[in-house]
Amino acid sequence: MHGEGIYYAYGFWSLVVINIALFAFFILSFLTPLKKREWRSMGATLAFFVALFTEMYGFPLTIYILTGMLGSKYPALNPFSHASGHLWLTFLGGGPAMMTIIHLISNGLVLLGFMIMWKGWKLIHGSKGGLVTEGPYAYVRHPQYSGLFLVMIGMLIQWPTIITALMFPVLIFVYYSLSKREESEMIELYGEEYKRYMGKMPMFIPKPGGRA
Repeated sequence: MHGEGIYYAYGFWSLVVINIALFAFFILSFLTPLKKREWRSMGATLAFFVALFTEMYGFPLTIYILTGMLGSKYPALNPFSHASGHLWLTFLGGGPAMMTIIHLISNGLVLLGFMIMWKGWKLIHGSKGGLVTEGPYAYVRHPQYSGLFLVMIGMLIQWPTIITALMFPVLIFVYYSLSKREESEMIELYGEEYKRYMGKMPMFIPKPGGRA
């Protein structure tokens, strides 16, 4: 729409719904919640993507906040065009070349994250109750959560917002707490075998040099 010479390139709520539905489908497919605490963590995760895509296509709250704070110092003549929603471009410049690089990096991280989540899900469901230590589990103890973090980081690079930037460290803590509780259950189930595995394997971030 046009108003006072400003083109407002948001309000595409159908795109908001479609993107939320797609990401929710893949995340729920690979991280299906079973227990109440898992549903709480998943609810916070889905809230992250709701906030993200709402600002990406629906209502640009971050831009309203920044333009309100900076006024005429905001470095975009038309802050509500969709191109100006790329805050890295708005504040750092770079034009189409930087936008291409941003999308390559962000989409690469998202794809890698979903691949790690899929591989972890496949190994767990094929283990028939055994302890899985191969594949991505040979690098970290909770690769599916590591994959989810990569997806979130990719989207934060692609479309940073104030809300999602604040939510991300909270979600890391939520999944850290969930992982600790899951590990207590794994120790009860596998005993010393899992303790030895914990002793040599990091939780979310692989050790330098690859496999532990």
